[in-house]
Amino acid sequence: MDQYQYRQRKRSRRAIATAVAVALALVLGVGGFTAWKLDWFSGNGDAVSFGKEPSPAPTPDAPGGAAPSPAAPTPAKPSGDPDVALPTGPKSDFKQTARLDDGTVIAKARLAGAKSGFEGDVWVWAPKEYDDPKYAKSAFPVLIALPGGNGFPTNYWADRSLGLQKAVSEGVQAGTSLPFILVMPVLNPDNKYYYDGSDIPGQPKMGTWIAEDVPDFARANFRTYKSRDGWAFMGSSSGAFVGMKTVLQYPERFKAVIASGGEIVPDSPLWKGHQAEMDANNPEKLAQKLIDRNGPEVYVNFQIGTKESGRQRMTAFQQQFGKGPVKTTIRDIQNGEHNGWHYVRGMKEGSLEWISKVLKGPQAEPAAG
Repeated sequence: MDQYQYRQRKRSRRAIATAVAVALALVLGVGGFTAWKLDWFSGNGDAVSFGKEPSPAPTPDAPGGAAPSPAAPTPAKPSGDPDVALPTGPKSDFKQTARLDDGTVIAKARLAGAKSGFEGDVWVWAPKEYDDPKYAKSAFPVLIALPGGNGFPTNYWADRSLGLQKAVSEGVQAGTSLPFILVMPVLNPDNKYYYDGSDIPGQPKMGTWIAEDVPDFARANFRTYKSRDGWAFMGSSSGAFVGMKTVLQYPERFKAVIASGGEIVPDSPLWKGHQAEMDANNPEKLAQKLIDRNGPEVYVNFQIGTKESGRQRMTAFQQQFGKGPVKTTIRDIQNGEHNGWHYVRGMKEGSLEWISKVLKGPQAEPAAG
């Protein structure tokens, strides 16, 4: 996506957001709108801890049967599934950025990438099931959500108004979605260029940031699966390209991607003079290599609005590379345009269910007795 397209889409998103806010103010009235905003942002900036550790068992020696204060909580041991990995630590310093109606929160932390050398913000959201005692010994699948445009200094999937987190929660209740942990990093190191989520020679190592540092961050803070069965991407526009490219590049680490918006090949201006490196980050060439070596299988679910361009690129990719281990589907979003609201609608209409069927969900502990 070129810089002009990005600026136009950014202006469009800003205009739509303003229109939505004005409409809500008219519907709710000034008082109602203010209350809605206060509820929305209540607690923002507060420290957040994901995952409740069990309290120490009471002892008769302590007053009231309570445990002595020096005793530390005993972390839950993993279930019998050898694929479960407990948080490795160190824990990140999370601050709330939004609260949802079900009490779950979106929080932000600063990540200094040990492998990429890049430092940036990462937003996270955990479903309420993550704190449910019956899942205390289970891992949860991770969905890394990537934005379009430059994806800096924010990740728009961390804006609750797009409804991504709500879509997952409602899908869990309906039995059509796994309770994903959403990890939402910045995609690029600045607003000057776009970097194709890749290690372009002489530039910040954004490919390493996305493929290694961000997953390591998730493993440090959450109960995750060791195998690729618990790891996937979703993204829109340039974020869709990066998610798909990363799955095809590292099929032993990631299993699936929901790619919305029609971006297929690398197009950063920073690739000039680095053809070999660009080819190594081209989904078409990566898919062919995967086909030639016959696996492992990966799953690509394209989403495209009927009111936007790009379907022909998806169709061409599916016809040429959607074979053998590269499993592809295309979901048309009726009357959909190139924006996050419509892509979330497509996820609710079927893409969340699709990706939930190819990934591994949490396993509840059997009831006692």
